Amino acid sequence: MSADATGAAAGAARVNPNAPTEETVLAVEHYTDRLFRFRITRPRSFRFRSGEFVMIGLPKEDGRPLLRAYSIASPSWDEELEFYSIKVPDGPLTSRLGHIKPGDKVLLGKKPTGTLVLDALLPGKRLYMFSTGTGFAPFASLVRDPDTYERYDEVIVTHTCREAAELTYSRNLVADLVNDPLVGEMVEGKLRLFTSCTREPHDHQGRITDLIESGKLFEDLGITPLDPATDRGMICGSMEMIQDTKALMIKAGLTEGSNAAPAEFVIEKAFAG
Repeated sequence: MSADATGAAAGAARVNPNAPTEETVLAVEHYTDRLFRFRITRPRSFRFRSGEFVMIGLPKEDGRPLLRAYSIASPSWDEELEFYSIKVPDGPLTSRLGHIKPGDKVLLGKKPTGTLVLDALLPGKRLYMFSTGTGFAPFASLVRDPDTYERYDEVIVTHTCREAAELTYSRNLVADLVNDPLVGEMVEGKLRLFTSCTREPHDHQGRITDLIESGKLFEDLGITPLDPATDRGMICGSMEMIQDTKALMIKAGLTEGSNAAPAEFVIEKAFAG
């Protein structure tokens, strides 16, 4: 074997099979100065369950990758991958990610995982998806998955933000679902979006935990309070919101589940601190 061939073989041996792939940015949409979504190419070999997260990022100046966990906002059947992100001015990744444009490259991890998946829940009649801020992302995936509507008679997504403009992504996405070729007919009469704001006037005011605890959430929706016999839940948001909502689920008699032991509700532990 020649020296060149030997070097090439050694280089191939050093290739990390779990290294991120380099994907192309296809579209970017900014909703506020803090929130945006973007879509990237999806490798043909990339498989995931709706609701899972994956590591994405950018290379640092020294060439090493800077990666963070991001929920995949697109459903498992989509030929592209969508993500919903916050922009933090001094954030190591988001301060740079917020400036990407179509044609740029983004790093994508190879191992999606997570607990916000349908298989981690026991069968039920009504599915709640409680979210704050960019915690809506995994639910953006699940509300576009036909399996969600095949398993539940009713799907209620709550999205709480500080200001109404921060609800644009969830409102537009849910409103457009009636035109979706895959789930358009399934969402009618089954999917409901409940939005609330904490810092400016809105149809519904306050933290989702306060609205659950006071019973106003159920009163405004015209439904009965949480019942472990029929209701299932998923929670994604800030660490404080996740822990507070989890406590309310337990208080109502629901048990936390996982991929290994499905139960009545699940949280995304990757973002729970």
